[in-house]
Amino acid sequence: MSPDSVLIRVDGRGNDELRSVTFQRNFTRFAEGSVLASFGETRVLCTATVDEKVPPFLRGSGRGWVTAEYSMLPRSTSVRISRSTSRGGPDGRSTEIQRIVGRSLRACVDMEALGERTIILDCDVLQADGGTRTAAVSGGFVALFDALRFLRKQGAFSVLPLSFFLSAVSVGLVAGSPLLDLCYREDSAADVDMNVVMNHRGEYVEIQGTGEGSVFTGADLSRLLLLASKGTLEIIEFQKEALGIEDGETSFS
Repeated sequence: MSPDSVLIRVDGRGNDELRSVTFQRNFTRFAEGSVLASFGETRVLCTATVDEKVPPFLRGSGRGWVTAEYSMLPRSTSVRISRSTSRGGPDGRSTEIQRIVGRSLRACVDMEALGERTIILDCDVLQADGGTRTAAVSGGFVALFDALRFLRKQGAFSVLPLSFFLSAVSVGLVAGSPLLDLCYREDSAADVDMNVVMNHRGEYVEIQGTGEGSVFTGADLSRLLLLASKGTLEIIEFQKEALGIEDGETSFS
């Protein structure tokens, strides 16, 4: 199949189309920031908690910290997944994903301006249909934004300590065609699978890519990164719409 061929996708989307994307803010009552991130049939609940202390290695530094935890609920998939508590802790996949989420969200925060406090992002997959880690990053940013708004209202700072907007999306090669925002059936059939985190300026924060079923060329990589850039910028517009960004609320353009 030609790289420019149009694959008939399982949900009828074009190769370069996102699934339906929504961010439902204030989804839970008590968290300083919470959002239900929906990408098609994937649902991830992201909550942000403000903790007025930092890990031991940052005490006295004047710098803050952002970290994340990730978990899939028992019936988020077609078969029941055991809870991490019954397994003695998170598995390797969950540990990898929560590190990705934490690294990505730390990249957009000015830790000195945040001050000696920690923001913890809990990302719980309620329903999985591919792209749970990218939904966790994208939804986690919205929850983080609201937690920073909470701190601003408390007088912690006058300007949100953010350097840029941030989102993530999956891309891949399926039957030779580059696809944006893969659902589970597409992801499981992909020859090449990537997860890309980018900011609103089109700069990369993280790229994860692997040849699951075949190798890929520089031309393939370029096509996939171009798709990811399109997708992440569209997701950021959905984030902004959900957040109702006010004039002057951010110090970057």
